[in-house]
Amino acid sequence: MRNIVILISGSGSNMAAIVRAAEQGRWGQRMNAQVAAVLSNRADAQGLDFAKDHGIATAVLDHKAFASREAFDAALMAEIDRHAPALVVLAGFMRILTPGFVAHYAGRLLNVHPSLLPAFPGLNTHQRAIDAGCRFVGATVHQVTADLDHGPILAQAVVPVLADDTAESLATRVLGQEHIIYPRAVVEFLRGLPS
Repeated sequence: MRNIVILISGSGSNMAAIVRAAEQGRWGQRMNAQVAAVLSNRADAQGLDFAKDHGIATAVLDHKAFASREAFDAALMAEIDRHAPALVVLAGFMRILTPGFVAHYAGRLLNVHPSLLPAFPGLNTHQRAIDAGCRFVGATVHQVTADLDHGPILAQAVVPVLADDTAESLATRVLGQEHIIYPRAVVEFLRGLPS
């Protein structure tokens, strides 16, 4: 079985979209794949309850309990590796990962970013797009590399910017597209892996 480990920090809505897609698409039977674990750096991440309700293993590693970013990432890698992942998926995991972590999962680490990369990497993407006068924004699923939000692009969705949009209203519409393209990108990625 090809295991998927998903990392979250909050509500886990993209994780939930992937889990639902896996259940509805019967990934276990059709692609020999399953969401094996959901891990968080925050004990209060609401997405952990969703994962537990769906019979998925969960764990919490509080980054504040570690002396350094490297120490946290080492412990996180050990927890992830317990599940022998074919794929590690960042779904609202609000931590910048160390180069060692990224190298350890090179070629099997995905992220979704709320902009049409390469535009607006980093934070506050929606307000920055509005301030720049963008007529369209969107979401991007990409492979993670050592350069923040600059890995190979796997999928994108375009969202128009409306005249009365706020950063919050735009974020809501972009998130809806993330829920569509992220599960699809995971499926396509898994299809490219050996069985």
